[in-house]
Amino acid sequence: MSTQEDVKMSQQPSVILATASYDHTIRFWEAKSGRCYRTIQCPDSQVNRLEITPDKRFLAAAGNPHIRLFDVNTNNPQPVMSYESHTNNVMAVGFQCDGNWMYSGSEDGTVKIWDLRAPGCQREYESRAAVNTVVLHPNQTELISGDQNGNIRVWDLTANSCSCELVPEVDTAVRSLTVMWDGSLVVAANNHGTCYVWRLLRGTQTMTEFAPLHKLQAHKGSYILKCLLSPEFCEPHRYLATASSDHTVKIWNVDGFTLEKTLVGHNRWVWDCVFSVDGAYLITASSDTTARLWNMSTGEDIRVYQGHHKATICCALHDGAEPSAS
Repeated sequence: MSTQEDVKMSQQPSVILATASYDHTIRFWEAKSGRCYRTIQCPDSQVNRLEITPDKRFLAAAGNPHIRLFDVNTNNPQPVMSYESHTNNVMAVGFQCDGNWMYSGSEDGTVKIWDLRAPGCQREYESRAAVNTVVLHPNQTELISGDQNGNIRVWDLTANSCSCELVPEVDTAVRSLTVMWDGSLVVAANNHGTCYVWRLLRGTQTMTEFAPLHKLQAHKGSYILKCLLSPEFCEPHRYLATASSDHTVKIWNVDGFTLEKTLVGHNRWVWDCVFSVDGAYLITASSDTTARLWNMSTGEDIRVYQGHHKATICCALHDGAEPSAS
């Protein structure tokens, strides 16, 4: 490939946008036009969470009780791989930055790690309650999980043990966790509409310590279904998005946690959201069957993705460049 073509490719990376719904389908969309160009049927399970591999080759669909990996770049309707060993709904799925391994969390009370180059599950951690959310610390050596009983646990992958436990609100389910791209903050959102924010400090040991920073009443009397901090290329702006059962998504300025905008347009619960790589746009998924594309500077929805027949509960977006081969 010529240098000119290289530059062109890096300026215009392909955009992969996918949504999944209680109608048992996964849909791929042209982000700009709103056209659905591919539908995958998932007859044996709903899809709870979608995640695209860092190299943009595969889409992971977390279902009940398996995780299926689909080829992004072909029309093959069958999964290229199925990961079985959870015994209940898989609620969280994600990838290590090089795409070598995948992590998952399930209502069966476990967090698991899967080496994508080998069969089966390589590690399992017991949370002792239904796991709703798992995030990977940017250091790539700690997983943070949140469960139905209100526990937040840090799993040290080097020591292969739980290094930290927190309970921000007893018996209040932790619904969603998000970590700032530089590892400086973690936010936990719960079923009471509250976000707890901690500074992450490196202790004298290698393990991360949580220093309480802020308690944010983001959606009083409603569930927060997803919280998400803005990505690196959004700097110097730092935002927290909270998607709620009150039909809105709120955008908070992380500096002081003041409300910047309320995104209004969905007319049912908003289950999921994902930022574009530069933080200029946000995709949301809602029980009103649609997904929407929002302009973050104006707070307007500029595209509606219509095609699902039931609640749209998760979305995945990869509009950045693939990681360069090392």
